[in-house]
Amino acid sequence: MKRVLIITYYWPPSGGSGVQRWLKFVKYLREFGWEPVVYTPENPEMPSSDTSLLSEVSEDIEIIKTKIWEPYSFYKRFIGKKKSEKINTGFLSESKKPKLTEALSVWIRGNIFIPDARKFWIKPSVKFLKKYLADNPVDAMVSTGPPHSMHLIALGIKKSLNTPWIADFRDPWTNIDFYDKLLLSRFADRSHHLKEQKVIRNADLLTIVSWNWANDFRILGAKRVEVITNGYDPSDFKSLNRINSVKFELCHIGSINKDRNPNKLWEAISVVAENIEGFKDNLKITLLGSVDHQVFEDLNLYNLLGQVEHISYLPHKEVLQRAVSSIVLLLPLNDTPNVAGIVPGKIFEYLALKKPILCVGTTTGDSARIIRETNSGITLEFNAKNDMIDAVTKYYQEFKVNGFIEMEKTDFNSYSRIELTAKMGHALCSITH
Repeated sequence: MKRVLIITYYWPPSGGSGVQRWLKFVKYLREFGWEPVVYTPENPEMPSSDTSLLSEVSEDIEIIKTKIWEPYSFYKRFIGKKKSEKINTGFLSESKKPKLTEALSVWIRGNIFIPDARKFWIKPSVKFLKKYLADNPVDAMVSTGPPHSMHLIALGIKKSLNTPWIADFRDPWTNIDFYDKLLLSRFADRSHHLKEQKVIRNADLLTIVSWNWANDFRILGAKRVEVITNGYDPSDFKSLNRINSVKFELCHIGSINKDRNPNKLWEAISVVAENIEGFKDNLKITLLGSVDHQVFEDLNLYNLLGQVEHISYLPHKEVLQRAVSSIVLLLPLNDTPNVAGIVPGKIFEYLALKKPILCVGTTTGDSARIIRETNSGITLEFNAKNDMIDAVTKYYQEFKVNGFIEMEKTDFNSYSRIELTAKMGHALCSITH
């Protein structure tokens, strides 16, 4: 059994999407010849907490933790948040009028905390891990980001010990959708790119979650890139109670920021409500996760707010149970230049829920590719209002006849966490031969 050090910021009891990928890899790596050792902060700033995820971590997995200092206590005081309040990610704002201090904090985030607010954990971690690895050697290591400070920790280890290294990107660095919103100075922009280049050129292999983003990294100079997507864990779906909603329920799980707000879809749904008698009474829109204020403003504009149920946070298992009773699963993508490579982790859980997916984004992107290959729904362009009206009408009419929407059986086993862990195990072997 070979040993692999995994450097990750997100780990249970932290909840949210950032923790799922490596929680599941760690769960199955032993089946493919790798003993995981997890290095993670003792006191991270968690976007959400989900203690139920701790049950998925085997008690005999070695978890190494050291304390991290992060500037969030100052940040919260600066913008007037309470110490207990969580920090939203991805430029999601729940306030109609963000304070001037929030705008200033964005500038600080992009120009001072390079690559991110976890930068103060880099040097202490390199020092700690060099000493740990001297007594407890590993055959390979993986850093997963964002936050991309995790990659810089691995870079420090690589330079000192030449440990074989996979840099795993769950999201891009300088090509991420909100990079242009960081108000970067020329110096800061150059610094981000230089650090990114050091990681790209020193890692033995880059693993990326989508095909378009993999091509972006090749353009940036990466020599070895492999796509290992996110996925679904079959064990998460075995005990779900699959009872369909009595209403025509459209469900979205996860956060919706301003870029992901499908305002044309809300408009299309309002048109259907005007044209089909009884539709509005049968309609339910369920939003499970943090939601930008603009979403609610648009829903109110189209007289749909009364049909909305919003729950800002639920444990992962409860989210799946709520979603499995819905009729249609909504997948709005970010209306940003890098949309072609955006594949939200939820898409794979949507597949396992076996409900039709209504994706709003681009028909030529990687999410559309997955939906098309698995015959699991429909993808519509951002502004295709008439197509959205047709799709919602079609789904509603089938629901009225059957009480659900028939899905053809599709083969999506290649996206199971077990199959994907096999790919990651093979990737680790490829850098250690």
